[in-house]
Amino acid sequence: MSPTDFSPAHPNSRGPQNSQTRRLLDLPLPPETIALLSAAPSVTIASRHDELIKLAVRDAPTDGSQEVAYEVPGRGRVVEAEVCRTRNGICANYIEPYMRRRDPDCLVIGDDRPTDKPTFDARFGGAFDPVRAATFDWLKTQPLAVFAFHAGLPSPATQALAIVPDNAGFFALGLALLQGIVPLEELPADFQPKALIYVAPPFRHTHFEGRQIVVHNRRENLHELFSYNLYPGPSAKKGVYGVLLNIGEEERWVTMHCATVQVVTPYENKVVISHEGASGGGKSEMLEYAHRQPDGTLLLGRNLETGETRKFTLPKGCDLRPVTDDMALCHPSLEKGNGKLSLMDAEDAWFVRCNHIDRYGTDPHIEALTVHPPQPLLFLNIHGRPGATTLLWEHIEDAPGEPCPNPRVIIPRKIIPQVVQGAVDVDVRSMGVRTPPCTTERPSYGIIGLFHLLPPALAWLWRLVAPRGHANPSIVETEGMTSEGVGSYWPFATGRMVDHANLLLNQIIDTPEVRYVLIPNQHIGAWEVGFMPQWITREYLARRGGARFAANRMRPSRCTLLGYTPGTIMVEGSTLGNWFFEVEHQPEVGPAAYDEGAAILTEFFHRELKAFLGPDLLPAGQRIIECCLAGGSLQDYQGLLDLPCLEPDEG
Repeated sequence: MSPTDFSPAHPNSRGPQNSQTRRLLDLPLPPETIALLSAAPSVTIASRHDELIKLAVRDAPTDGSQEVAYEVPGRGRVVEAEVCRTRNGICANYIEPYMRRRDPDCLVIGDDRPTDKPTFDARFGGAFDPVRAATFDWLKTQPLAVFAFHAGLPSPATQALAIVPDNAGFFALGLALLQGIVPLEELPADFQPKALIYVAPPFRHTHFEGRQIVVHNRRENLHELFSYNLYPGPSAKKGVYGVLLNIGEEERWVTMHCATVQVVTPYENKVVISHEGASGGGKSEMLEYAHRQPDGTLLLGRNLETGETRKFTLPKGCDLRPVTDDMALCHPSLEKGNGKLSLMDAEDAWFVRCNHIDRYGTDPHIEALTVHPPQPLLFLNIHGRPGATTLLWEHIEDAPGEPCPNPRVIIPRKIIPQVVQGAVDVDVRSMGVRTPPCTTERPSYGIIGLFHLLPPALAWLWRLVAPRGHANPSIVETEGMTSEGVGSYWPFATGRMVDHANLLLNQIIDTPEVRYVLIPNQHIGAWEVGFMPQWITREYLARRGGARFAANRMRPSRCTLLGYTPGTIMVEGSTLGNWFFEVEHQPEVGPAAYDEGAAILTEFFHRELKAFLGPDLLPAGQRIIECCLAGGSLQDYQGLLDLPCLEPDEG
């Protein structure tokens, strides 16, 4: 029998009497973990991805789909997802539309260590310990799947173990793709998990009214993560992110929420750009080639009031060498002392949203990679049929005629063309913001131009507030302009906001050679632009060799929070005029509507920043926030940090 055979007779899948399970139980695991593994009806120990692929559809009938279901007291059998094996991977679809996106309020803290996050006791009116014990009792009754991995950077401090009901093999596969998998035989004798993930889907219904709850329980030398749902976003992916942020908080370093790309111009110049932002802020899109029209042009935008379109000619785009898609380790050991920010990927695979790919030919690069991948992929919220090829543009529907806004595919990093291995030095850090339309009749914060240059102090403020923005496709709907918080990773963090604010400020102070830009997506004033602003900005900055602008080349934006604007730019002989940089000049907007939008943005900043003020904030941070609250000028912001922004005037 082959080593990846997961039939009941396979030795790895039979209880604690086989040698592999005994090897696992000989490791220095917590007593609760040993107890539940010893009591479970069976334990499947996975050491390779192909084992989890087989496990994901083990119970599927021939030429059919497997239902991932659990008995829920008072409700009977509840189906969470349907899973099938397709030609290009595993396709999993959730029955409830709510489960197809991350709930932004899913994280709660089960311990009593310092935190600004909702505690289990405060949210649910009781201690977590009884629910923790009940979770272990339930897991003892379930056939289980177990595998080891490292959270981010391989080291003794990041050793981790996942324990999942074995009928949820697709979830285990997603986590193993994202963070890797360490074969049991390769574990060191002193392997001692610093993080443990327990998955118990029925508790979503029995304890949490159907919500996607993830409980972080920080114990001495152990981070327990209890995932009470099967969507990988808040648990397998962002849950591990929370573990990394907790490690960094203790050791004084950051895991950034960003996509990073090395851009190589047609003249072979290289510029590294990291693009940060809340979910839906364009991180994955920064790694995509610009989407072209059938005639080869780029559609800069469409005016929502007049229907007018503006196209842009770019004969040859830059080559893209992806570095990170969402999580970037900024560990001190990577720094070279050159004043730049050094980072590397914290993931083994990328959780790519493809809602914008709604037809064949939208993004030929990723379409070709996923239709004929060199290894099976995991598809979520996309139509899949057993034995057929899963196609990215065939999204499932939340309701008749309403496509799910969050179709996803997990792509292993190693199969991505031209991916950069190891660490890189960042030249430009950009911040992405989803913006609504802004017009005279509907003033809004959609006043951000194609890109803006930010002084470092102002760039720090944008990272503190990290607007979640307009029509976010990645999370459950929220009303109005809301904040994703410090570094845009706050929804996944477990500690205190002020500590992360200090870490981010020190990171900016310690990297004086980095420049900062702000880029909108979706709308610029009355123009619908999608992600074109960041694709054009990427091409422009790469051709310039970065975001170093002479003082007489830039001018202050009408709204101080938007830093400096170039007014116009020229790329490969094509000029982009001031309508796309100074939105107040658009006839459909005008100065009055712009100023109303600026007031909305200013009020948002003031409301969010006040939460950071206090004795534990660095003095420099205190001065920067007070400057914002007092309506400071760009010159004020530049004087608060002794860091460069503008270069000497050009002759």
